[in-house]
Amino acid sequence: MPTDLHVTFRVGTADYALPAAQVLHLESFKSATHVPGAPDFVAGIVQVRGRLVPVVDLRVRFGLAPIEHTIDRRVVVVQIGQRVAGLLVDSAREVLHIPHDAFEKPPEIIDQQASGFVKGVATVAKRLFLLVDVPRVIGEEMSHG
Repeated sequence: MPTDLHVTFRVGTADYALPAAQVLHLESFKSATHVPGAPDFVAGIVQVRGRLVPVVDLRVRFGLAPIEHTIDRRVVVVQIGQRVAGLLVDSAREVLHIPHDAFEKPPEIIDQQASGFVKGVATVAKRLFLLVDVPRVIGEEMSHG
């Protein structure tokens, strides 16, 4: 049953949200082991609590310039069905109550520009949150690991 709890995080100048039910935990990010032949947006794999997890760099995935590594960067470990992956974000913000019906379909220009990565937009306390479509962001090619 979906709840209105969302984990929020920042990539570039935008705030994003994920249903808390999809998030296993947050981890600080030191480095990832490069995987030869992986898509550009895959930062590599990390070991999280005894499990190897592929990490998607959301800056690369969303077409933003790379930044110097900062201590604020976090890996948001998500699970969709049997798939577990990490999303590398600039900073993880907080857990917020965002009612499911607060999210509207993104405007067409966002839908086109964001390659289907954003499936909803909500405004909470004058802040705009983009709802991430996790399976699209992770990429189907990573599901057959």
